[in-house]
Amino acid sequence: MEWISNDLTEIMRRPAIVEAMVDILICVVPIWVAVMIGLVIGWSWKPRWTGLLFLGLRSKFRFFWTAIPPGLGARRLWFAFTALSAFSVLRRLWSNFYISKSKSEGSLFVESSVMDDDSEGIHSDDSVGVKDAVTEKDLEHLFHVMEGKDGAVAWQSMMDRTTPNMTYQAWRYEPVVGSTQYRSKTVFEDATPEIVRDFFWDDEFRTKWDPMLIYCDLLEECPSTGTTIVHWIKKFPFFCSDREYIIGRRVWESGKSFYCVTKGVPHPLVPRRDKPRRVDLYFSSWCIRPVESRKGDGQLSACEVTLIHYEDMGIPKDVAKVGVRHGMWGAVKRLQSGVRAYQNARKLGASPSKYALSAQISTKVPSDCSSKPPESSTQPAVVNNENAPTLNLQRAENANHWKWIVIGGTVAVVCGLHTGMLGKALLFGAARRLARK
Repeated sequence: MEWISNDLTEIMRRPAIVEAMVDILICVVPIWVAVMIGLVIGWSWKPRWTGLLFLGLRSKFRFFWTAIPPGLGARRLWFAFTALSAFSVLRRLWSNFYISKSKSEGSLFVESSVMDDDSEGIHSDDSVGVKDAVTEKDLEHLFHVMEGKDGAVAWQSMMDRTTPNMTYQAWRYEPVVGSTQYRSKTVFEDATPEIVRDFFWDDEFRTKWDPMLIYCDLLEECPSTGTTIVHWIKKFPFFCSDREYIIGRRVWESGKSFYCVTKGVPHPLVPRRDKPRRVDLYFSSWCIRPVESRKGDGQLSACEVTLIHYEDMGIPKDVAKVGVRHGMWGAVKRLQSGVRAYQNARKLGASPSKYALSAQISTKVPSDCSSKPPESSTQPAVVNNENAPTLNLQRAENANHWKWIVIGGTVAVVCGLHTGMLGKALLFGAARRLARK
């Protein structure tokens, strides 16, 4: 028995197995949709199922004044889904209340701290903290990762999609120690680097297209270098608490290219609290440059954005990878819509916010920099062998997502209603549909 236990332990240590288990857990939430579809289909097959459906609905509402007897299985099913829905709603309401409360308390704390300092203390050129928040070493680190000087970096392909006015590619790299690194290349047609630079820096506009950002504030800025320190609170899914970010940002310029570096930094105006949880390790930086449009007219009318991103969110690595994989394309589509909306707003004469104005203050890339900016867009070395196969993650997800829902929903219904006629009827209906296929 010991060798069986050792084999099971070895299997569970494999990232692919853990990711598959997390995928199944994620699919448990929409199982109720599959169950309701099964009920409707079964009811259409045999109208006498209406009586069982009515019993389930009646038992759901009667639960509030009676105890749940160990009889009808449909009652237990309705109670489980109702409890899950109620938990999600209450969690969202409590989160909104907590954020609004912490936002008001945070603003009062910042105002009182500013009043105790000199009137020019926060936005003064003598503010050593903000000047040293993002340095040339961080810029060199960005160049180092972009040029692939870390040796044989095993970048794995995650996505490659194209829309009429955008091209998107994404990769990830899993180091032995440390957080998973992500790299993406996005090409926006009919966009300028200046607009895209301002868009990424404009937190005031970000709240309109990024549903995860629920609070932002400009804590400190340096007028000479354009370095800023901002405070973010991002909303995470219901099974995670919200996350807090203190981010230092700075823009460098070389020719027509912009290098936008952001990383996590400490700041005295925002003390550490239990909730929301502070994210200390955070690095997210872009290289923004004009490129030739795919229209083939030879004009530099497109804008290419190369992103290097990694952070420690305090979530197990495998769970975080699954979450990124499931939400990546939705986030990219929101990004695309946000860029176009921002572009149209600026064309109509909208003035840039204080966040975007700070992005327009850039520093020239120093000539004595140990790492030079890449002269052209470089593709990462993608691993494509038996030991580390290329991940066609999005295609596999689209092909298997509904299969997991159908299988998981059938198993859940049969296990929950094994003593009732409804479970047998649903199992019989599922078997008939699978037999037809």
